[in-house]
Amino acid sequence: MSEPTASEPTASDPTVSEPTASDPTTATTIQQALAERFGEDVKIDEALPGLEALARIADHRSHRRFLPRPIEPDLLRLLCACALSAPSKSDLQQADIVIVRETAVRQTIVDTIPEMPWIMDAPVFLVFVGNGARLPMMSKRRDKPFPNDHLDAFFNAAVDGAIVMTTFIQAATAVGLGICPISSVRDYPRIVAKTLNLPPRTVPIAGLCVGWPEQAGEITPRLSLSTTVIENRYGERDLVGEIEAYDRRRAALRPYRRQRRIERWGEASFYGWSQDKARQYAEPTRTDFGAFVREQGFRLD
Repeated sequence: MSEPTASEPTASDPTVSEPTASDPTTATTIQQALAERFGEDVKIDEALPGLEALARIADHRSHRRFLPRPIEPDLLRLLCACALSAPSKSDLQQADIVIVRETAVRQTIVDTIPEMPWIMDAPVFLVFVGNGARLPMMSKRRDKPFPNDHLDAFFNAAVDGAIVMTTFIQAATAVGLGICPISSVRDYPRIVAKTLNLPPRTVPIAGLCVGWPEQAGEITPRLSLSTTVIENRYGERDLVGEIEAYDRRRAALRPYRRQRRIERWGEASFYGWSQDKARQYAEPTRTDFGAFVREQGFRLD
C-alpha cells in the first residue's frame, strides 16, 4: 500500500471528521421512496451514516413549476462550484456551465422547444457543455502531439459534462431547489451553439431548469433493479417479461395522460412505458447531431 500524499488526509488527520449515525426514520423514508420507484424492498441499515443524503437522491423528482422567487447569485455560484468539484476523467476538466441570464438568449433556445414553456418560467436556466477544446490547445502550446483525436475525445467531454450536471442536481436538491433536465437543447444544436457562441470542440449536453419548487412533484417508477443491476456478466433472462411487468406496475401508479400520435398509431387498449417509448422513437429525431459534432471539430472515428 502506498503512503498517502500531502494532499490526501489520513484517518488520524484532525481535519477528517468521523461520520455520524443518521435518524432511524430516514431509513423508512428511503425505503418508501425506493419501493415506489422500483416496486421492491431495499434493506437499509438504520445506523448507516449519510442516510439524509441518500434520502434526497432516492426521493428525486423533476419539477416544472416554480415559485416566483429568485436564486441568489452567491448560492448559484456555490452550486456551480460544488458541481465542478465532481470527478473528472484523468483530471481533464472538460465541462462548462453556461448560466443563461439574458431573456432574449433563453427565448431563442425556448423557441426551438415550444412544448416546454416552463423553461422561461424557471428562475435559472443552465446549459451544461462538454468542452474538448482545452486539451488540444494545451498540447499545441506545450509542443506535444495530439494523437487521440477520435471518438473517445468526444465521449470523455460528454461524460464529464453529464457528471457535472448530475452533481449540480444533487447540490441543488440538497438546499431545497427543484430541477428539470432539458435534453431537447440537442434538437437544434446549431441554433443553441450560435446563441451561446459555443467555441469549436464544445457541445451542449443538456439544459437544466432550476428554481424553488411550487409543488412536491412525483416519484417516477423505474425498471426493476433485477433488470438494470447486473451481477458479474449479462446472461439469459426474460427481458420482455420484466418490461411488461414494469409496464403494468407503472400504469397502476402513474398512467400516461395521453397516447402519442394516435392519428398515426391508433389508440392502444393498454398504453404503458414500452408502448410510449416505442412510439417516441418511431419518429426521427436528432438525425444530424453527429454531423453537428463533427462540425464542432470532434472526430467520431
